[in-house]
Amino acid sequence: MPPTSTTARDHDRQILRLAVPAFGALVAEPLFLLTDTVVVSRLPAPALGAVGVASTVLGVLVSLCVFLAYGTTAAVARQIGAGNTRQALRQGVDGLWLAAGVGLAIIVVVWPLASPIVGLVGAEGELARQAVTYLRISLLGVPAMLLVLAGTGVLRGMQDTTTPLLVSVGSFALNAALNVTFVLGLGWGVAGSAWGTVLAQSLAAAVYLTLMFGRHRAPIRPDLAGIRAAGSAGVALIIRTACLQVVLAVAATMATRMGEEQIEAHTIAIRIWTLLAFALDAIAIAGQAITGRALGAGDTAGTRQATRRMVGWGIGSGVVLGLLVVLARPFVPGMFDAGPEVAGPLSDLLWLIAVLQPVAGVVFVLDGVLIGAGDQRYLALAGLWTTLAYLPAVLAVALLGGGLPALWLALGLWMAARLITLGWRARGTAWLVIGV
Repeated sequence: MPPTSTTARDHDRQILRLAVPAFGALVAEPLFLLTDTVVVSRLPAPALGAVGVASTVLGVLVSLCVFLAYGTTAAVARQIGAGNTRQALRQGVDGLWLAAGVGLAIIVVVWPLASPIVGLVGAEGELARQAVTYLRISLLGVPAMLLVLAGTGVLRGMQDTTTPLLVSVGSFALNAALNVTFVLGLGWGVAGSAWGTVLAQSLAAAVYLTLMFGRHRAPIRPDLAGIRAAGSAGVALIIRTACLQVVLAVAATMATRMGEEQIEAHTIAIRIWTLLAFALDAIAIAGQAITGRALGAGDTAGTRQATRRMVGWGIGSGVVLGLLVVLARPFVPGMFDAGPEVAGPLSDLLWLIAVLQPVAGVVFVLDGVLIGAGDQRYLALAGLWTTLAYLPAVLAVALLGGGLPALWLALGLWMAARLITLGWRARGTAWLVIGV
């Protein structure tokens, strides 16, 4: 293990250099959906509802494929740390081929099932017809979307989060222009919105491919063994992500059964939670890149130092975000035009959201560190255990007739369980595997 002389200030600079652009890219991603919503809202009903239904399905599919970014980041960063730039590009190409294959498989499977899937979400009649139209056209852009995820992971692994930010901003601008042109200018309806997003995603994917095979001169030929290895590592991350989706879906279902005002308050609270998560997840992304590179270089001491520093950043960021939530609490209901029946429960939830931010800061950072270390199998097991800890708490809320604050306390228990499982792992040494 080589000695390390990296100071706390050096770690801070490295974290900020990676985290700040990553935060910008994370914020840019949901702007695709926001642009679609703003433009489509000018169409007659049920166009907006149709986009919402189809976007829900697409969101689940893409979230399950986030391993293409995370797994690729960790693998490439390790090779970079070991000084194997050529092999780093080789593993990046394996991730790109895997992304293309998964994207095509999703089209083949989901396209003929589009109508039944939309029906499962609850859409009927004209709403279902337009949702199927939007979903099927959007599916054509899924391979490009997954290539963007994998390409982003490659560059993050190479310690570059600025280029993904620039690509995201450019894609957002193009998406906005195309949506306005196709939907409002040419009158293509929801189909125009879907085509605009597909074209913007395809151009973004083309940029990443150009960078990989043009600037970096990566090998194009697929390596079947490497693709299989990337897919095997991705299975564990899919399980981890699926557990997260189950927790959020169960919470949404419970809130829906509590009444219209309760689900509105819960929806606003989740949006706020997601926005705050972007800031904390940016540090986690830095953690993936920094940890993978340090362990690839055989520097366990430097990995420990960086992890402690990033945990400190997570706690500090969580405290700041929590205070901002408290300060914004009197104004939040008005920002969402919430009536008195919604404002009351929402105000209660904002206290809980504020208190949970420091916990979330540590959880997100440690999650990113362990992903960067390639500890995906443990993350999958931890995801299963923490979900099992959460479900009885939710069941108790249902049986005892608890309200929305009780539901969010169950979510708080889930976050505490994640803190314990990830913190226990990080304190040990099993995840500190050096080399490539």
